[in-house]
Amino acid sequence: MTVQTIELGRDLRAEQRAAAEAFRRARTAQGTLVVRLISSPGSGKTTLLEATARQLGSERPVGVLVGDVETDRDAQRLAQYAPSAQITTGGACHLEIPLVERALARLPGGRMDFLFIEDVGNLICPASHDLGEHLRVILLSTTEGDDKPGKYPKAFRTSHVLVLTKLDLLPYVPFSLAAAEQDARRVQPELNVLTLSALTGLGVPEWCSFLSRRRSEMGEARDPSGAGV
Repeated sequence: MTVQTIELGRDLRAEQRAAAEAFRRARTAQGTLVVRLISSPGSGKTTLLEATARQLGSERPVGVLVGDVETDRDAQRLAQYAPSAQITTGGACHLEIPLVERALARLPGGRMDFLFIEDVGNLICPASHDLGEHLRVILLSTTEGDDKPGKYPKAFRTSHVLVLTKLDLLPYVPFSLAAAEQDARRVQPELNVLTLSALTGLGVPEWCSFLSRRRSEMGEARDPSGAGV
C-alpha cells in the first residue's frame, strides 16, 4: 500500500483562535460585553436569558445568539425580550466562531451593551472552543446532581462563572449547593459562583448586577480616564 502525506500548511485551530480574539477585541471596542452560556441540555439557559433580557433589556440594549442542533424554538422564545438570531448546527455538538460571526451579521438591532451566546447543550465539546466571549458562564441545575464538576472538569476549568440554577426545586431533589461549589472549586478555584431560580426570579437581580459590574470594568479597562463606555 502506498502512503501519501499531504502537507496542508495551515493550523485551522490557530486560525479560529485568532478569529475569536479579533471578535472579542471588536466587541470590546464597541462596548459590548460578550457572555457565553454553556451547560447540559435542560439546565435553564434559555429561561435565564429570558429573565436577564427582561431585567437588563429595559435599560440596556441586549442581543442574543442561540445555538441548537435543530429548530429555532429558543430564538422565538427570546425574540419577544431581545433581538435574537438562531444558529442551527444540523448535528454539530457545539458552536464555532464562523457561525457566531455570520449570526451576528443577521442579528436585528444596532449597538448592544450585552451580547449573549447560548451554546448547544453539551458539557464536553463547547469547552474546547473559544467564541470570542469575555465571560464563559457554566450552568449547573439542581436536577443534574452535584457531582458534575468532577465528571466534566474541562467545562468548569475553562469557565469564569458557575451559576447554580433551579433553586426552587432544591427541596425536592438530592442536591447539595456546598458540595457542587466545592467540587467546582477543586477544578477552578477562581470561579465566581452565583445561585438563582430564573423561574421565580430568586437571585436574578444579583446576576444582572454582576453582569453590569463586569461590563463597567471592561469599559474602564478600555478607557484609562475611567469614563467607561
